Amino acid sequence: MKLTFRWYGPDDNIPLSFIRQIPNMSGVVTACYDVPVGEIWKDETLDLLKEEANKNGLEMEVIESIPVHEHIKLGLEDRDHLIDNYIENIRKCAKHGVKCVCYNFMPVFDWLRTTMHHVNPDGSDSLAYSYEDFLKVDPKNLHLPGWDESYSSEELQSLMSQYQNMTHDDLFNNLVYFLNRIIPVCEEVDINMAIHPDDPPWDIFSLPRIISNEENLDRLFNAVPSTRNGLTLCTGSFGAGRHNDLVKMAAKYTAQKRVHFVHLRNVKWDGDHDSFCEVGHCTKDGSLDMAEIVKALVKNGFDGYVRPDHGRNIFGENGKPGYGLYDRALGATYINGLFEAFEKVKDLL
Repeated sequence: MKLTFRWYGPDDNIPLSFIRQIPNMSGVVTACYDVPVGEIWKDETLDLLKEEANKNGLEMEVIESIPVHEHIKLGLEDRDHLIDNYIENIRKCAKHGVKCVCYNFMPVFDWLRTTMHHVNPDGSDSLAYSYEDFLKVDPKNLHLPGWDESYSSEELQSLMSQYQNMTHDDLFNNLVYFLNRIIPVCEEVDINMAIHPDDPPWDIFSLPRIISNEENLDRLFNAVPSTRNGLTLCTGSFGAGRHNDLVKMAAKYTAQKRVHFVHLRNVKWDGDHDSFCEVGHCTKDGSLDMAEIVKALVKNGFDGYVRPDHGRNIFGENGKPGYGLYDRALGATYINGLFEAFEKVKDLL
C-alpha cells in the first residue's frame, strides 16, 4: 500500500514539511481549489501542487476530488459540456502523474453531521451525527454545521428543489451515463476512478443516495464493468451504516480489483438509531474492527492508496474539524503497524 495524507494546498495550515515527517508517508491527496465546479482546471495550479509536493519528497498521485457538477447528477441539458470539461481535467491530471481520482455522486450534500465539535469522554472533540438532533432540523429553513459557510438557506432550498422528483434509478442512470463517457478516457490515460460512498449511507432530506451498501456497488460494477470504475473504501462512511459488513466488503471488492483508494477511520455507534461519533482509529475505540478490515485488504492483494481519514482534535489543537494534524498522524502510524504486521504474515492468512 501507499500511505497518503490529505493536503489542501498552499493555504493548508498543516505544512508539507510536517506531513513528510509522518513515518512511511508517500504522498499527498489534494485538488485544485481555485476553480469553480464544472470548469477546467489550470495547468499552473497542478504544476504548483506537484512541485511543492515533490520538493518535500512526496508524490501527488491521488486527487480528491474533481467534483461532479450538480447538473450532471441531475441529467440536465448542459451535462455533456460539463462532462467534456471533466474529461479535460482527467487528462490534465494524468499529464501530471495522477493515478487515482476520488469523487462522489451525492446530491447537494457530500457529507453531513449534526455537530462539528462533539466532546468525547477523553476530552477530544470530533464530528458526530445525532439522529435526535437531525430530526429537529427544519428542511425548509436549513442551517447545518459546515454548510452554512457554503450556501445560504435560500440557495440550499433552490438546489434541493431541483431533485424533488428524482428517483434512485434516475440518479443511478445519470451516474452510469457519466461513467460511460469518462471511463474510456481513464483506460486511455491510466487513471482509476474511485467513487466515495454516501456519507452517511442513507437518504438525507428525501435526496436519493445510491452508493450506500454492497447491493449498490454490485449494481454499479455490473453496469460499468471496467475495473477503472472502482471504489474509495471509506470505512467511516460505510461503517456509519450498521447494515454494512466492512470486512466482507473489503475482501470482496479488493479481490475484484475495485478498491483503488481506502479511507481508514473508526466510528462509534450510539443508541438504537443511526447515531455515531468519530473516534480514534484503533479498533477498541469504536464499532468497526479496523484490524480485520486491513487483514481482508492485505489477504486479497490490495496495493492501492490509503489515507488516515477524519481525526479528532487532540492535544489542544484547534484544527479544521476532521483534518487536524495530530490525530491523523497517530492514525497513520496505527495504519502502518496493521499493514506491516499483516503483510509479513500474508502467506499464512
